[in-house]
Amino acid sequence: MSSIALIVNRSRPRAAALAREAAAWLTTREHDVRIPQSDAESVGLREHACRDEKLVPGLDLAVSLGGDGTVLRSVHLVARHAVPVLGVNLGHLGYLADVEPDGVADALARFLAGSYSVEERMMLSVTIERAASGVALAETHLALNEAVVEKQTAGQVAHVAVTVDGRSLNNYRADGIIVATPTGSTAYAFSARGPIIWPLHRSLLLTPVSPHQPFDRSHVFDPGQTLRLEVAAHRPATLIIDGRELGLLAGGDTVTCTASPTNARFVVFGQRDFYGTLKAKFGLSGN
Repeated sequence: MSSIALIVNRSRPRAAALAREAAAWLTTREHDVRIPQSDAESVGLREHACRDEKLVPGLDLAVSLGGDGTVLRSVHLVARHAVPVLGVNLGHLGYLADVEPDGVADALARFLAGSYSVEERMMLSVTIERAASGVALAETHLALNEAVVEKQTAGQVAHVAVTVDGRSLNNYRADGIIVATPTGSTAYAFSARGPIIWPLHRSLLLTPVSPHQPFDRSHVFDPGQTLRLEVAAHRPATLIIDGRELGLLAGGDTVTCTASPTNARFVVFGQRDFYGTLKAKFGLSGN
């Protein structure tokens, strides 16, 4: 018997229906189905509801039913326990979901038969140090796409001093500063005109958002390097990780980003066609 979690985009009726279908398929084969409590109540599967602390221990697979945002939520739930994620695409054309809705039963059967491989993606470790206390907070946050230090108020800019391995790189005045993984290079960093990086590569990408200064280029760093972003004393900013706002950064607070020893793990069937997805998403021509 395998233990499989279903992570559901509660705003999509098709995701709810697919969760019920997948749960029925698995339970008739005597597998353990776990669903986060809020998801289970929303989609009518309370019998499979599971509190967060009991969701992951002993879990074999997390199935993400939604778009890339649901995949990100799934990764944040299970990555620290090395549980692989199977992404089912119920959104627009996505980079992280590998299975279409009508292929879920087949994908589950192949996984249970061991006919799959695991693709590992680099994540960021993000720590916060509060200037008021002078110590880093105990919790280290993970990011699959990016960490962003962003202006707090419209009509202003963030002032952020960036150092690399303890050496000053630049004092930015910008709408925000993005530190992204290769996976995140096609997310927010791309919209800020950052480069596209092969997603299985390991590197740190720093991209300013609408910088108010002549130098506006991205930087790509070795995964062994440490990026430190310090908020200017007179301009509070906001920290956002993978689209989730973590709160206010006061003047003097710092955010440190490194390559995490934890990787996101994705179930794939054959080689993922990253460039095919890229071409389809942006309407690129060519064979």
